[in-house]
Amino acid sequence: ARTQVKGQTIWLLEPQTFMNLSGKSVGALAKFFKITPQEILVVHDELDVVPGQAKLKFGGSHAGHNGLRDIHAQLGTGDYWRLRLGIGHPGVKSEVANWVLKKPMAEQRDLIQESIARSVKAADLLMEGHMEKAMVQIHTSKPPRPKPPRPEGV
Repeated sequence: ARTQVKGQTIWLLEPQTFMNLSGKSVGALAKFFKITPQEILVVHDELDVVPGQAKLKFGGSHAGHNGLRDIHAQLGTGDYWRLRLGIGHPGVKSEVANWVLKKPMAEQRDLIQESIARSVKAADLLMEGHMEKAMVQIHTSKPPRPKPPRPEGV
């Protein structure tokens, strides 16, 4: 999808490839419309962030994420923005592939959806290129603390 925000063209891309080939779609769009890697924001799941948290960062390695690995390869660099949505780690390396491919448990799904909702509140800042302000907003948005149980009879 393409839209205009304050006179600036914004592209929204959901690759129609397998996740491991996400770079094919991202690279093709970037090349055709002359979008520099520094202008790209990739939103992805992140094992190293707990469910309910989101982290915005620029650059870095793919950290074993096959979709990011392909994006790196197609763009020729890791210098692009990422919004890392925490899905947590299963705790055992051998379970990672199954963990990222299955649907999250209800509690984790709710936390992930809450982190997405909080991140969306920074969308205007992101689209306007105010990445540092967006980073502060996203990183300081914490999941609500659970309410303590009410004592019986109160």
